[in-house]
Formats: sequence, structure tokens, C-alpha cells
Amino acid sequence: MTRLAAYLVRLFSADAIALFAIVSLLLYLAQVMRTFDLVTVKGQDLPTLLVQSLLSMPSVVVAFAYVCVGIGLARGLRALRQSNELQVIHASRRTSALFGGIATFTLLATIFVLVLTHLVDPVTSRYFNARQSDIAADLVSRTLTPGKFIEMAPGVTLVIGRRGANGEIGDFFADDRRDGGRRTFIAETATLAADERGFVIKLKDGSIQNMTADSRYSEISFAGYDLAIDRLSRRTDAPAGTSEITSIELLAQILGGEAPRDAWGTIMSRFGVSMRVIAMCLLVTAIAAFPTGRRRGERIPLEVIVIFAALLERIAGVLPVPVDAPTLVTIGSLVAIALRLRLFSFVRPGFAR
Repeated sequence: MTRLAAYLVRLFSADAIALFAIVSLLLYLAQVMRTFDLVTVKGQDLPTLLVQSLLSMPSVVVAFAYVCVGIGLARGLRALRQSNELQVIHASRRTSALFGGIATFTLLATIFVLVLTHLVDPVTSRYFNARQSDIAADLVSRTLTPGKFIEMAPGVTLVIGRRGANGEIGDFFADDRRDGGRRTFIAETATLAADERGFVIKLKDGSIQNMTADSRYSEISFAGYDLAIDRLSRRTDAPAGTSEITSIELLAQILGGEAPRDAWGTIMSRFGVSMRVIAMCLLVTAIAAFPTGRRRGERIPLEVIVIFAALLERIAGVLPVPVDAPTLVTIGSLVAIALRLRLFSFVRPGFAR
């Protein structure tokens, strides 16, 4: 790597890292405020609140990391243009160093996002859900009081009628309104226990009432039923599936023939997140990596263009299109860069002497 390329990588990275740190801090504070009920309602201490908020951050960070990368690259290129360094680079035919610096910056950002999606996010999700189960078990065993409604998770409410001296719970009632339906657990008695998979609530002499999203009702009576704590403490009633398994572990399961059905889909979706970084960097390069003859600044700030492009990409992601948005942006940006470099011209324009 030349000195110019190294200088450009540092320039782009400084803006991207600064923006990433600021947004991460603000979102972390927002996560702390969202989970403040751990202290006020669920009787947990402040370290538990801070740790749970921190464990939930990687999934949030992945969603906006490529926007910070795009804005950092855009601000770096704008600084080069305003200081006339960009014009000097093109006039001295040092565009190879320019695009080499952009490619290196894009590669480093892509590796960072890949590490987050394939390793960090699954591991932190695993620990987050495990700690949620511990918090829910503590809530049932210590904090849950007769006649008081407690929200275990968004959409899940518990209430008991009495508590025995030996820890036995009487008149257990749990209402689960997640995933568009409604499931109610009713039992005359319940006790908290632990098995090899975690904490469970052992229900006795009760019933499970189900109401689907299309208003279909069913009821099942039981003499004994083990209700897993993590089933009540998750934000959704669906099982964790492959979201808590790293891509390395999924590949090992695939080679061993024991992988879940959606293993390949999970791995490819994680790679798809990194495509957003590449597409965003190529889009910014096509827009801002070439000098213009305008004496005034940009009519639309580059940061606005990056945010608007990210918004359109999100909207296109939910539309039934045969090709995903990052691929379309990548192809269009590559064509625009090639045209601006005149790679398709058979006769190159000469220079006046």
C-alpha cells in the first residue's frame, strides 16, 4: 500500500469510526432506557441492566453499521474535494491509489461487519437469552407476589393467587399475546425447578388455551406440564433456532449432517449484510470520487444521499423483486464508475500541450 492509499484509509476510517462511536453510544443509552423495567419492575440491580443492554447491542449495530461506513467515506471524499486534493489526485493520474484506498477501507469495514454478524451477534444473543431466563426465574421465585401482574416480556403477563411456605405457587396464570395470537396457561399449583436445559415451571392440574390470529380456539387439559422459562422470557414465542449459533458452528453441523433446515439460509443472510457495506461504498464512490466543475458545494449533502439510499434499500428489501437491492446498487455503481473512468471508450481523449 502506498503512502497516499494509507493516508486515504486513515481519513475515511476516522470519520466512520467517530460517527459509529457516537451512534452506538446514543443507541446504547436508548437500550438502557428501554430495559429500565429490569430495575424498576423486575427487581434487578443496575449491573444487570447495563450488561443486558450491552448484550443486545450487536444486533442493533449490524443494522446501521453500513450507513456509518457510507457516511464516513462520503465525508472523507468531500474533504478531499474541498481541499482540492481530489483534483490533484486525478490530474496526477494517482487514481489507482485513490481506488486502492477506497477498496482497502471497504474491505476492512466488510470484515468488521462479517465478524459481527457471523460471530459476535450469535454469541451475545445466546448469553442475552440465557440471562433473560435467569432473570425470569428470579422474577418467578422471588419477585412475583400474589395478586400483582408482572410483565415477563413484551406481550407476556403473569399473575399468581398465593404462595406456599415451601415455594409452591397457587392459582398460576400466564397470558401470552405474542405473534398475533393468544396462549393462556392456567394451573392450580406450580413449582420452579431446573433441568439440563434450564429453568422450568412445573404446572399441575391445569389447561392451555390457544387463540390463533384467525380466531380459532382450542384447549388442552393436563395433569402435569413443564413450561420453560425461556419460552416466556423471549420477545417472540418462536424458538431461537439458528440465531444463537455462530456460522462456524453451523458449518460444523452441516459437515456432520446434523444441521437445522435453515442453516444455509442463516449463513447466506449473514453474508448478505456485508453486501450492504460493499454496495454503499460503491455508491458513494460513484457519486463523490470524481472532481466536478461546480464552484458551489453539493446541492444535496452526501450524508442525506447515503441515508436516503439506505432507506430505499430497506423498502426494496420487503418488495417481491427477483434481485435484492444491494446487488442492484452494486451493479449500477460499478457501471457508473466504469463510465466515469471511460473504460468503455475505444478512443481515449488526448491532452492538449
